Amino acid sequence: MKVPFVDLVTWAKPSREEYLAAFAKIIDTGAYVGGSQVGEFEAAFAAYCGAQHAAAVNTGTDALLLALRALGVKPGDEVITAANSFFATGEAIALAGAKPVLADVDDGTLLLDVDDAARRITAKTQCIIPVHLFGQLADMTRVYELARAHGVRVLEDSAQAHGATRGRWRAGSSGDAAAFSFYPTKNLGALGEGGAVVANDAGVIDHVKRLRDHGQAGRHDHVEVAYNARLDSLQCACLSISLKRLDVANAARRARATHYRERLAGKVRLVDEAPDSRPVYHLMIVRVDAARRDAIRTKLAEAGVATAIHYPTPIHLQAAFAHLGQREGSCPVAERSVKEMISLPMFPDMTNAQVDHVVDALLASA
Repeated sequence: MKVPFVDLVTWAKPSREEYLAAFAKIIDTGAYVGGSQVGEFEAAFAAYCGAQHAAAVNTGTDALLLALRALGVKPGDEVITAANSFFATGEAIALAGAKPVLADVDDGTLLLDVDDAARRITAKTQCIIPVHLFGQLADMTRVYELARAHGVRVLEDSAQAHGATRGRWRAGSSGDAAAFSFYPTKNLGALGEGGAVVANDAGVIDHVKRLRDHGQAGRHDHVEVAYNARLDSLQCACLSISLKRLDVANAARRARATHYRERLAGKVRLVDEAPDSRPVYHLMIVRVDAARRDAIRTKLAEAGVATAIHYPTPIHLQAAFAHLGQREGSCPVAERSVKEMISLPMFPDMTNAQVDHVVDALLASA
């Protein structure tokens, strides 16, 4: 049996005719950019997140960048985030002119270690970006306690957590802002690139909307230098269609994750689920002996199982950020765990038979 890492073709089939009808409507109206579909999706997605407002933008990276600027981050500021995220989290901080400060993560959940983040706060700290990695929310209660104690802003990196909850928090429901990605492989994926900023503060979203449109306060009234970061009508129309299926898809991911966890319990190390957490399993991660990881992946491939590594090098050890001076040893848990992780197949249309094949192959190779 062959098990793909993701299956976007099968995912799209139930909505194929709706996608095509949406495309036909846009062709017939000629509203390719800035059509009614954009505002409709923004309203629906904000409501889904439990927030007041949303602004659609062209990528998840731009969602982070524009949100940082709208929250007041400026050159010379420092922004704290988790060391084990995708490079774009640190990249957006740098593009905003600020200094990324990378904090370590909890050894069980692999989410931001709030105590380590607290140790890295300085007078220059303007914002904290907790990353909801692999589909599980960071400890937002403690993050907000820390942020409020020091008068800094909070920007949720929710790129992998559409619909996830932890305690009273839901991804995107924060009082400051949250950034989402709609890259096709995400839990809510576009038919191409896409992203959004969600917030309860209308002023933040108004600023993001200005930034995404060349800094225009009105037509040809450019009040700041900004970007062309609009999301087109077609992507928004298709995202509105996919949004209606998101809860069902997330439930399917959780069901497959439960099957994985039941079969692997006590045999292979898994990422811990935090108390009162309801992850949406963007990724299914196992941790193995670092010295044998490549050999295990090779055996899985021979058994027809596709795997991936998310992410092999922590942000602070990337060549682009060598100038930050955070050398090996500054985030020991992140540095060790990235050498142990394997991402197993995880997608809504996966079957338990496919999970069983992956598990059998993993146990035979581990």
